[in-house]
Amino acid sequence: MRALIVGANGGIGAALAQALAERPAVEQVTATWCHHQPAWQHDKVRWVRLDPCDDDAVAQLAADSGRLDRLINAVGFLHGGGRGPERSIRQVDAGFVADNVAINTVPTLLLAKHFATALKGDRPTVFAALSARVGSIGDNRLGGWYSYRLSKAALNMALKTLAIEWQRSVPGACVAALHPGTTDTALSRPFQRGVPPGKLFTAHYSAQRLLEVMDRLRPADTGRFWSWDGSELPW
Repeated sequence: MRALIVGANGGIGAALAQALAERPAVEQVTATWCHHQPAWQHDKVRWVRLDPCDDDAVAQLAADSGRLDRLINAVGFLHGGGRGPERSIRQVDAGFVADNVAINTVPTLLLAKHFATALKGDRPTVFAALSARVGSIGDNRLGGWYSYRLSKAALNMALKTLAIEWQRSVPGACVAALHPGTTDTALSRPFQRGVPPGKLFTAHYSAQRLLEVMDRLRPADTGRFWSWDGSELPW
């Protein structure tokens, strides 16, 4: 098995790369970082610097990567630069909305654009992106978090649309949106106070559960939204 983890400098992305590298069946894991390269190394892990919002850079990585069995986009943005999720529509800022969409939605489109050929082959492949339950329109009962919710909902729509197209052009691929649960990473740390006991996961636990979900996916499962526990979430 050959895998690509985009955003492996983040908490869940790093845990996914580490877990895959420990699997005997995995030959190589290509792991990308953008601003800060992680210090850890593994014989099976090939580190590559990548701006996942740069069309040309993604195209070059695809040209250098060859065949893949798993492509997982773990890039995500929730807060930064003193800005965070909105509690009210009065807090919405156009620049912050654009940043959320640029980071949470666009990279998956570019990866799909350039890696379709890499995921074609004689055995099933998986193209997955980390979404979030708060991106579910059907499950939205609390409101707020406008920029993050809409960027993840846009990501989900991109994946659903891609799944329909790839049923014709990349029929061996399963396209999946994945909800990792609330995970103890830098992304969620400022918002963990209200998490119920037992529902704050380590990155290692989330990664292992997500990989178990992906292990069960087949082309017939394409275009669906999965939680870390294997249950299906509403769009």
